[in-house]
Amino acid sequence: MNRLETKHLTLSYDGTPIIKDLYLALPSQQITALVGPNGCGKSTLLRGLARLLKPRRGTVYLDGAEISKLSTKAVAKRLGILPQSPIAPEGLTVRDLVAQGRYPYQNWLQQWSKQDEEMVAWALDLSGMTEFADRALDHLSGGQRQRAWIAMALAQDTEILLLDEPTTFLDLAHQIDILELLLQLNQTQDRTIIMVLHDLNQAARYADNMVVIQQGEIYDQGRPKQVMTEAMVSNVFGVNSRIVPDPVVGTPMCVPLSRRTAGKELRD
Repeated sequence: MNRLETKHLTLSYDGTPIIKDLYLALPSQQITALVGPNGCGKSTLLRGLARLLKPRRGTVYLDGAEISKLSTKAVAKRLGILPQSPIAPEGLTVRDLVAQGRYPYQNWLQQWSKQDEEMVAWALDLSGMTEFADRALDHLSGGQRQRAWIAMALAQDTEILLLDEPTTFLDLAHQIDILELLLQLNQTQDRTIIMVLHDLNQAARYADNMVVIQQGEIYDQGRPKQVMTEAMVSNVFGVNSRIVPDPVVGTPMCVPLSRRTAGKELRD
């Protein structure tokens, strides 16, 4: 079953189409990586899927229903989004941030409950942020802040998570921490995860499904072994490369070639 689908989806800014007449089905209970060059429409597509950007044409479907016709709380109980470089009020603690993930379950009849408290504690524990719960976000490292935002999304308790470049501005160790956490969520809790990634090798290692976007359209989609080819890297990113097996996990790994290396290889 495809939890999220688009038909004839066109998204634009100031009248300029960014995503063009897109048909896309995103598989359930898998990790999907959206990849492509800067400005191709990856983040725009993610915003459209999350109903943060109204389509110029076409429709986004969530579990078979038009997402535009669902209530805000109904969407928030099924779909969580972590935007790129989110900003929180100064002085906000990690616990307060994570607690905001429970807002879809609050109303004038049901205020903060024991279940809400348990979900916040669970999200802090799973993200490794319990010891930082009472610390202000602006006193944390970049990796810790990113984990705090992911904990908020976990507390929201949605089956679908959309993440826009969750590893941006993080050092390699923190990048791996974040990606391993998302992999754990997918493998142990069957969460459907859709994320924008810049690193092709990380996308190939952690994703079940890769969607390559070029100039607002899908260039290719499928398993990393099918999608990650030298022709794709050349046509989409304008880079000569060699695709070799990752020596650790066996997924395809892109080795870019400089002009000098490419020329030497041709001469040899």
